[in-house]
Amino acid sequence: MMVIMTVFALVHHHFLPFSGRGQPCSPYFFRAVWIEYGALSSMLPSFVSPTRLYGLYFRFRREVLSLGAANVGKMVNVPKTRRTYCKKCGKHQPHKVTQYKKGKESLYAQGKRRYDRKRSGYGGQTKPIFRKKAKTTKKIVLRLECVEPNCRSKRMLAIKRCKHFELGGDKKRKGQVIQF
Repeated sequence: MMVIMTVFALVHHHFLPFSGRGQPCSPYFFRAVWIEYGALSSMLPSFVSPTRLYGLYFRFRREVLSLGAANVGKMVNVPKTRRTYCKKCGKHQPHKVTQYKKGKESLYAQGKRRYDRKRSGYGGQTKPIFRKKAKTTKKIVLRLECVEPNCRSKRMLAIKRCKHFELGGDKKRKGQVIQF
């Protein structure tokens, strides 16, 4: 598998021209894989063909892109106001931006009442408890509220995952020295 990863790296960085939409041009890719495959064919197992490498490359690339490795570690700073489209007003208006938070769960919701009744008495835990958590970040959801006094309509806007989220923080300047 390490050899295949090496082939991906070589093909991706040295041989692969990209089309306008960021997708590899397949004929060139096949030629590059064939060159690499020819060079490394003695090291690769017999079942690894260029076609298989092509499929593996795309699966590998999709997984890397889905991780969003470029964005997850970065700090995200969002301004407290944003001019964006308001459906109710029918035009762009300034909106107040806040971070969406989940409300307190009601004790009298139907599901909670049913769960409590099922749990009462003897019998232990009646519903599964999720223990296979994989993600280390949450998707940030912004709550946009129109500042027009007659409107005040609200909508949600989801942004990407990030580890550090800040609302209305100081903007970064080029060449600015950090003062403590």
